Amino acid sequence: MVEFFEKTFYGNTIADWLVALLIIAASIVIAKIAYWIFGNILKKIADKTKSKLDDLIIDKIEEPIVLALVLGGLWYGAKYLIITSGIENFLDKIFYVAVTFDISWFIARLFDALIIEYLAPIVKRTKGNLDNQLLPIIRKTLKVVIWTIATVVGLNNAGYEVGAIVAGLGLGGLAFAMAAKDSVANIFGGITVFFDKPFKINDRVKIGGYDGKIREIGIRSTRLETLEGRIVTIPNKNFTDSFIENVSSEKRRKVKIILGLTYNTEEEKIKKTTEILNEIVDNNDDLEDDRVVVFNQFGAFSLDILFVYYIKAGKDNFTVQSNINFEILNKFKKENIDLAFPTQTIIKG
Repeated sequence: MVEFFEKTFYGNTIADWLVALLIIAASIVIAKIAYWIFGNILKKIADKTKSKLDDLIIDKIEEPIVLALVLGGLWYGAKYLIITSGIENFLDKIFYVAVTFDISWFIARLFDALIIEYLAPIVKRTKGNLDNQLLPIIRKTLKVVIWTIATVVGLNNAGYEVGAIVAGLGLGGLAFAMAAKDSVANIFGGITVFFDKPFKINDRVKIGGYDGKIREIGIRSTRLETLEGRIVTIPNKNFTDSFIENVSSEKRRKVKIILGLTYNTEEEKIKKTTEILNEIVDNNDDLEDDRVVVFNQFGAFSLDILFVYYIKAGKDNFTVQSNINFEILNKFKKENIDLAFPTQTIIKG
């Protein structure tokens, strides 16, 4: 039995391999125990405190700690074995990079949670929409910065010359710029949207055949919810070379109606028609005082009255138009004013 454990494979006895496996297995068990302690003890203790900061830290450090314990077990298990210096150096580099990314994972999770828990409620309470646009950009930018630093630090700890790598990347900068020109254009488009402010969150806009409300403004793209309830992702570069109609910015809605009266309508009734339309505007609080009411032309089938009115900003345009139309219909009926429909008189010779 002893001879079996003393047999050698790849420079290590079976006993050495078993000890290494036991170290790795023990680290996994310890990681599970740590996970249980976080979930059943530390979180309950944090819940009893008034501050939410300790709850956030415990919640966000839980998974990175568990991962760190497993990584430590893998590293110590590998170190227990007799391996070549080349493999040992390779494993050390992987371990350093993994630990750096694990720490960065915790930092990114914690900062994102702090923004959601503390900064987002402040943004919601403010009246302006500028901070609503900034918040998603801040979150994404912070993540990019953290992971960029993690990559540089991880490669540096692994023994790579980061300066030489950056210099090498500079040689291919032109090719990269050509390949990434759309992404760069989208980023500059996002900056243009941020500074020019052609629209804000929840504004209704029309662009590229789409009509809907702006739901999110990102670094590379903007999300628009159409009137049908579908989400359309629009690259930000489109906003720099396209016409954007901001429907929400209108101060009033213009409505134009042509009311056709029958050709046998008397002059007095035509004048009565214009009086009725003027009264409707005067007595409706949803409308501006400005209006156009004229007998403007002899149509092919009717005597045409041009009626132009303006709905005040913030009113439900469809409801107001419907109410106006019903009022016109009812008042015309009371005055026996007939609206024309296409007719044709044929005279036989």
